[in-house]
Amino acid sequence: MAILNWGVDSAAAVTDDLYQCVVTNFGQPDFWGRYLTTIANVSDGLTREEIRFIQDKGMKVMPIYNNFSEATGSRAGAVAARNAIFRARQLSISEGSFIFANVEKFFLVDSDWITAWVDTFFESPYRPGIYADPTEGPFNEAYCAATEASERVRQQTVIWSAEPEPGATTKRGAPRRFNPKRPSCDANVWAWQYGRDASACPIDTVLMQSRLFETLT
Repeated sequence: MAILNWGVDSAAAVTDDLYQCVVTNFGQPDFWGRYLTTIANVSDGLTREEIRFIQDKGMKVMPIYNNFSEATGSRAGAVAARNAIFRARQLSISEGSFIFANVEKFFLVDSDWITAWVDTFFESPYRPGIYADPTEGPFNEAYCAATEASERVRQQTVIWSAEPEPGATTKRGAPRRFNPKRPSCDANVWAWQYGRDASACPIDTVLMQSRLFETLT
C-alpha cells in the first residue's frame, strides 16, 4: 500500500495559536498548504518567517497560487504561472516543488489556460500542480481537452482533487484508502482535500502520496 502523508491547508497565516489549535484537535501535520499571495478577505500571503516557523515545527510547505478568479485563455494562464513562479522564487521555495493553481469549481476554465500554466512552468525550476474538482464544474472537460492536445500536460501536471468530501478528521482518523475523484482522462492525482472548513480550527484536511510530499519545501 502506498505511503500517505497527512496535513492541512489554511487561508490564514500559521501562527503559534493556529498551530497549537491544529495539533491539539487534529494531530501533528506532515505538511501545511499555504497561499503565496495576500488577497483581501480571502488569504494571508505566505512569508519567509512563516516558512521558517512551519519547518521548525517539523512540517513541509505546500505552495498554492490563488491570485486569479477564472482560468481562461493562454495569456492569462501564462501570466498566472509567471506570477506564481516569481513569488515562489521570492520566498525561496525549493526547486522541484509543485505549485498548485487554486481552480475552484465555480471558475470558468478552458484548456488553453491549463496548457499555458503547464508550459510556463516547464521553463522554470518548479512544477505545475492544479487544485480542482474533477466532478463538478468545467475543469474535467477542460483538463482532458488539454491532455489530448498536449502530452506535456498529461505527463507534467499533478492534480490535487477536491472530491469526495467525507469531512475533516484527525490525523489518526483520516481515510485509510487514498480514494480521490479523478478526471475522466489519464491524470496524476497525488493529493486529496477530503475535509473542508473544520469546525475546531480554520483549516481543511488533506492526504497526499509520498511522491508529492517528498518534493515539498
